[in-house]
Amino acid sequence: MPAQTTELRVRDVRIRLHRAGQGPTVLFLHGAGGVPQWLPFFDMLAEHYELLVPEHPGFGGSDDPAWIRSMPDLAMFYLDLIEEAGLDGIHLIGNSLGGWLAAEILIRDRARFRSLVQLAPAGICSKGVPPGDNFIWGPEEALRNLYHDQSFADRILALKPSEEQIDVMLRNRFTVAKFGWQPRWLNPDLEKWLHRIKLPALIVWGDNDKIMPPQYAALWKERLPDARLVRVKDCGHLPHVEHAGPVARHVRQFLEGVAP
Repeated sequence: MPAQTTELRVRDVRIRLHRAGQGPTVLFLHGAGGVPQWLPFFDMLAEHYELLVPEHPGFGGSDDPAWIRSMPDLAMFYLDLIEEAGLDGIHLIGNSLGGWLAAEILIRDRARFRSLVQLAPAGICSKGVPPGDNFIWGPEEALRNLYHDQSFADRILALKPSEEQIDVMLRNRFTVAKFGWQPRWLNPDLEKWLHRIKLPALIVWGDNDKIMPPQYAALWKERLPDARLVRVKDCGHLPHVEHAGPVARHVRQFLEGVAP
């Protein structure tokens, strides 16, 4: 299903937005890699929902305002965006950095949301179990560590990116460092507020995740008031990419069970 790409302007910040499908609203918050392409997983969701995939400030084709300095800033910006766009009854999905952002949004205000899906989120960590440090890995190592099935990495490495794509990747990496460099991939104050996310939640985690260790999944399930956990075998940090079909089915079944 082809996506439409439009732009929103919120607080004088231009945001690139990809959208497809009709039905209840699903807002997907991307991870550190941005939105380099429209994924099969997105098509599967757009068959049943109105899917919105914005590019965060500082990523891709969106503006990078100097006043957004932290994940809490970014969360407040998204609450402004949601209000100005008139969105309501939202099913929120986040992957990695986007999952961290989803939690930061919901601990502040969950009024316009119906559910939460977390795909290997960043933001908290288990004591004595650090996340993978992709800031010190080389480009190929960082890419390969995203996947359990190395054929995904092989296909990407075989491509020759354009100058524009290289510029976007560098821009994304700079923004990721702003949000996730210190402390690495977490907000030390987030965990104690997760009890505020009184929404049905689904947590999906790859058993072979080298970025966010699988041990974190149990902590998220414990901290969220109404959460269920799905572990995906033979899967790295991007379950919605490596196992798009099964993960989309889990997500759809979960969303169908959420009360209106």
